[in-house]
Amino acid sequence: MNRPHIVVHPPGLDGSRRVTADDEALGVASHLDDVREILRLSDLDVGDVETGDRIDWQGGGPGQWPGLEEHHDLE
Repeated sequence: MNRPHIVVHPPGLDGSRRVTADDEALGVASHLDDVREILRLSDLDVGDVETGDRIDWQGGGPGQWPGLEEHHDLE
């Protein structure tokens, strides 16, 4: 079975992260539960989203959800 390349992209200025599978946009997540729900609604079973190897976490792992106040380059 062909498994899509799933990416959780680096956080935006508001802390949200885009979720894609191959080149298809699946949604935008504001926290880890959003990632789980986006993948569930897309019928993508990736196992454990935090420790599994099926998700490419870019710009920080599953615990990285910085808010606007954490972006110091805006000052």
